[in-house]
Amino acid sequence: MPRIATLFLLIGWLGLGVPDPQPRRGALVLSGGDVHPAVRARFVELAGGPGRRFIYVPTAASGIRLASGFEYEPLDVDGVNPRDSLFAIELARLFQVDRVEILHTRSRATANSRMFLEPLERADGVWLSGGNAGRLAEAYAGTEFVKGLERILARGGVIGGNSAGAIIQGSFIVRGRPDKPVLIAKGRTTGFGFLPGVAINPHLLSQKRENELVSVLDEHPALLGIGIPDSSGLVVQGGRFEVVGRERVAIYDNQKHGCCWYYWLQPGQRFDLASRRPVP
Repeated sequence: MPRIATLFLLIGWLGLGVPDPQPRRGALVLSGGDVHPAVRARFVELAGGPGRRFIYVPTAASGIRLASGFEYEPLDVDGVNPRDSLFAIELARLFQVDRVEILHTRSRATANSRMFLEPLERADGVWLSGGNAGRLAEAYAGTEFVKGLERILARGGVIGGNSAGAIIQGSFIVRGRPDKPVLIAKGRTTGFGFLPGVAINPHLLSQKRENELVSVLDEHPALLGIGIPDSSGLVVQGGRFEVVGRERVAIYDNQKHGCCWYYWLQPGQRFDLASRRPVP
């Protein structure tokens, strides 16, 4: 076996880079930004339909403005947010489902508490909001909350997210510092790992980020990078993902493809995470 293949197998066994085709039962939905209607529809479908139990986690955001104009600010301390009920109604209308429950904290102690985790045990779909991935990591990475999300996937549920909520689903996160907008924040790059060995970069075209993951993979060559524009998303099932939405997504594999260190997948195309190749 060539040395490079042996190296990558070893990295995979150590859990340091090569992605394992997960999740096996549940599904992941990752949106680049604005959450295209087709992406929202697939999320609801994979959860079992509009009548299932849905949770929305706004922790990544300092403030959220929905397309309807409704504005919402997550609390920085635990307590009752008087706008939760109205926000939940607006979200149910946006996702076209019967009901949405808000689940939020910035306290790791709360994220480990049984009372906070109880809604996850009956949820079919959880959506992680946009904002800053560092806020999600600080509140939840390594806590029982993430284990609760893993149990949802294990029983066939779906985890979705846009922008920061997509970034955090990888094992390597970019922009992990809420207080400083750097691409790679040392010591703050560990995501939830639902997509092992993967780094997600949203807002790819609107914020001209096409070359950012080139720098990330130059420093971490075992990673697979995926750049997602605002109006597109990925639906991950059984070790493969499909491009959903309006725009193409970029794949970064630390190899040069013509003029660029990435290549494109069009809407409807599929990709195998184990082989790291598009599906014919």
